[in-house]
Amino acid sequence: MDIYNKPPCNLAGLSVLVTRPAHQSEGLCELIQTTHGRPVRFPTLEILGPGDKHAARAQLEAAKHVDVLIFVSANAVQYAFPLLPEQLPFDVAIGAVGRATAKALDEVGLDPTLVPARMDSEGLLALPGLRDMQGKSVMILRGNGGRELICDTLRERGARVEQVEVYRRALPQRPAGAANLVKNWSQLVDVVTASSNAVLDNLFTLLGDEAEPLLQSTPLVVVSQRMAEHAVQRGCEVIYVAASARDKDIVETLCEVNEDVA
Repeated sequence: MDIYNKPPCNLAGLSVLVTRPAHQSEGLCELIQTTHGRPVRFPTLEILGPGDKHAARAQLEAAKHVDVLIFVSANAVQYAFPLLPEQLPFDVAIGAVGRATAKALDEVGLDPTLVPARMDSEGLLALPGLRDMQGKSVMILRGNGGRELICDTLRERGARVEQVEVYRRALPQRPAGAANLVKNWSQLVDVVTASSNAVLDNLFTLLGDEAEPLLQSTPLVVVSQRMAEHAVQRGCEVIYVAASARDKDIVETLCEVNEDVA
């Protein structure tokens, strides 16, 4: 969790719909509470291990011979690390798409050497260490349905790229409280947060057609311009873009929302 010495603002009871997977939401919820907001937990994404763990482990054996190992998320670290071979090349470059991923790597004893200041795929690809890739071997550890940008770009730069799906994103079952949330939306939700396009799409799915106009008119905090463009396509009308998916940056953006709606 990101911790402030003092809260960045007083959210004054702002009700924030937190849509992250349940196991990844607690830090953000605690920070919202510290800032005197009210988190409303409504996970719209479930993270599962690989469908065939033995097949994934067999694929990961090739990590013993790669030049670059890229983890696209903290989930990739969590699910791939137990399946990786014990010995990796001593000079392997390890890429992390963002700080949370880099932190997860540190926690399992892997040293991330490619960490962008801009915490997304574009930021990673802009690093000098990934520019000249002719003849190099790269393994990307990812979930199902992710973007192809890193893979496609590195192949264009001359790399041999293998992608291994080490976890799965799934739509959870519709929560028992979904109908009540929709019925009492104006009392329960002042602003919605979403950290990926899949999270936002699943939110629309889980709440159903009845909630679509409510979602579209409620202020929405997303974590990238690419997400903002997707939200516009979904009909969302009031969109704020946080500097990153970090708890701290999301809460700072919630402070902006609170000023505007106060």
